[in-house]
Amino acid sequence: MTPLDQIRAVNDAVAFNRWCGIEVEHAEAGSVEISMPWRVEAGQYSGFLHAGLVGTLIETACGFAAVTAVGRVLASHFSVNCLRPAVGERFIAKARVVKPGRSQVFTSCELYARTVGQEKLVATGETLLVVVGADAPA
Repeated sequence: MTPLDQIRAVNDAVAFNRWCGIEVEHAEAGSVEISMPWRVEAGQYSGFLHAGLVGTLIETACGFAAVTAVGRVLASHFSVNCLRPAVGERFIAKARVVKPGRSQVFTSCELYARTVGQEKLVATGETLLVVVGADAPA
């Protein structure tokens, strides 16, 4: 199974990701790109993408990137820097593994808003993930 097939299968199995409309655009060892279309119900009171979903996209992309490098992981900590209001037709999270390890994986991500083919950086983030063995409880 290719990394893209693997990550798409994981994404398709998560009801929340399906509700958000998250799609896996690209996946290879150590990096993943996911996207989500704008939906009114994903917005906050000013019409921007809700910061909770900004965090969701960053944490999800980072987790998927880690999975391609080390297998099952669980987020231990993540941080998000909102750089500007997230306004667009589609949101693209591009994550990469910074340092894989046997017990921890460090990742980083950039989130872009796309409107009429133009992409603007709207947020960045980092995630620390714990490697979870195959026999660990889900």
